[in-house]
Amino acid sequence: MSALLELSGVSVAIGNVALVDRISLRVEAGRILGLVGESGSGKSLTAMAAMGLLPLIGGRVTEGEVRFAGRDMAGMSDAERRALRGRRIGFVTQNPMTALDPVQRIGAQVDIVSRLHLRLTKAAARARTLDLLTQLRIPDAAAVVDAYPHQLSGGMKQRIVIAMALAGDPELIIADEPTTALDVTVQAQIIQILGALVRDRGLALLLITHDMGVIAQICDRVAVLYSGRLVEEGPVGPIFANPAHPYTAALIDCIPQEGMAKRSLRGIPGAVPSALAFPPGCRFHPRCRRATETCRDDAPPLLPLGAGSVACHHAGPP
Repeated sequence: MSALLELSGVSVAIGNVALVDRISLRVEAGRILGLVGESGSGKSLTAMAAMGLLPLIGGRVTEGEVRFAGRDMAGMSDAERRALRGRRIGFVTQNPMTALDPVQRIGAQVDIVSRLHLRLTKAAARARTLDLLTQLRIPDAAAVVDAYPHQLSGGMKQRIVIAMALAGDPELIIADEPTTALDVTVQAQIIQILGALVRDRGLALLLITHDMGVIAQICDRVAVLYSGRLVEEGPVGPIFANPAHPYTAALIDCIPQEGMAKRSLRGIPGAVPSALAFPPGCRFHPRCRRATETCRDDAPPLLPLGAGSVACHHAGPP
């Protein structure tokens, strides 16, 4: 199956600081790719590269290609990229509390997307907004469109942000940590909504998260980032059953399990290194129990493994 969104060997820098190193990803229609890693791993920068938004933060793609529907986004004009965002690519931000304009009513903020990208009349845009809010299980949508953001809960705000992402009828949704600021019950509801959108509409979804539990619930494939490098990628089932990279295994060990009341969660020792001082060799080696001298000296290449790939000198079970 051809990819709707494809990143091929993409590296990202801000100023003279290299932050993302030769990442390759594929997101297909009707499928969900999870992009996971700790804070500082390069997840959001990868999303911004995919949307052509890096110049807003002084960043740039230094090598590689970002292709949407087979077309290199670097070859598009600014106007073409602006038309793509919102119309064919929808974006769900990670903080619904600040994503909405506090002085505009909800309806106006959703309406404007379909009026701009679908050229709908004011009445048709409002009808579409009400339909979207109903599909997203928002009770009394007719009242919500007249509300201001401060009158809604965090979970409701996140559904409004999803409605805005859907209002232009996109083919791809990029959701950047869409459940981070929400409680566990609301998180589960948002995950169910996103999964249903992919199933019912055939959308492609790139889901960015630090939570392997979320990946397990909803994703078809997972790509694991560490310090700006892709360390493992493949189908969710095999990776959770037999993670090949020690970082992937460590992230899975951080997921709370039933019967854990009498023991603490396993943590990952150390911290993600600063982008100003990435260690040589494998960037995970200072925190890795399997690390050897080879890991300290040589960066492992990303090599095929089963239906996915892994970058580790000691890939496989410990």
